[in-house]
Amino acid sequence: MAARIALFVYPGFQPMDLGVLQAFACANEVLGSAHYVTELVSCDGGTVATGLGVTVESQALGRKRYDTILAAGGVQANARAAGPWVDGLVRVAPRARRMGAMGSGVWLLAQGGLLEGSRATVPGALAREFRQAFAGVLLEEDRFVVHDGDWWTAAGMSAGLDLALALIEDDWGADAARDVARRLLVAYPRTGGQSQFATWSELAQEPDSDRIRRALDFVRDNLRAPLNVEQLADQVQWSARHFSRAFVRETGMTPAKAVERLRLEAAKALIEQGQVAIAHVAARTGFGDEERMRRAFLRTIGQPPQALLRQARAQAAQLHDSLDTEV
Repeated sequence: MAARIALFVYPGFQPMDLGVLQAFACANEVLGSAHYVTELVSCDGGTVATGLGVTVESQALGRKRYDTILAAGGVQANARAAGPWVDGLVRVAPRARRMGAMGSGVWLLAQGGLLEGSRATVPGALAREFRQAFAGVLLEEDRFVVHDGDWWTAAGMSAGLDLALALIEDDWGADAARDVARRLLVAYPRTGGQSQFATWSELAQEPDSDRIRRALDFVRDNLRAPLNVEQLADQVQWSARHFSRAFVRETGMTPAKAVERLRLEAAKALIEQGQVAIAHVAARTGFGDEERMRRAFLRTIGQPPQALLRQARAQAAQLHDSLDTEV
């Protein structure tokens, strides 16, 4: 019997999340049979307007049993989300084998108490507010996709495709997921170990304070140096205590965490080239030794740098083979 996959939508949902249904449709083509049946569902059924104003037709949740229910993200799926949406998901949860959500749609599951005690992810911009609102959810804000038991969450936007591919892999194996990814023209798994941590430019543009931006610029230019709070504070002529408080207020993280993030981003970029020795990457990015860098990668990304290097080389080989085939 085909697995019934439902995408739960509501007024203002993110239309990009409709792509997850396409992933399951592609899986049917790859597998050579209709293993998945997809539905667009809402609390009451009927016409639902997306966040862009385009409307779609949905079916009512009803009393069906589902293999998988995924809640779409959207501009209104936040701490003030309408009660009926949450109630609908809570009501249907016992009738599904697994459940998940994308982006701000994770708020809906959390509001219903469905994620209590479970690991989850949300877009980085929502992480601080989410953590304050739902202390019982174990947030992994750096990840594109988090799987914990029957619960699957994705950081949003294009990460919805990562979630769909992860579910397909869970059902049919990594080869099937990669075949679907090739049809969708996306990388799977993403080089970078499913991490959504900030890039240099994103982190450097976020603070309002000129002094904090100057401190981040100093880190960027001195990655190899043994950076510490006192050194960064001196660069902007603040006391270490005042600098630390201002830095957390402006960026949402401690200076030490920001330095590690930026070193990880630089290391990831080198590893993605697939041609640099891991020890050399550790030296160039200020980690000092391979073991220290490995622990940082595992803690933040969930994979060691060696795994990312293998992925980068495999993807490069696949691209080379596909270009040869086209020629």
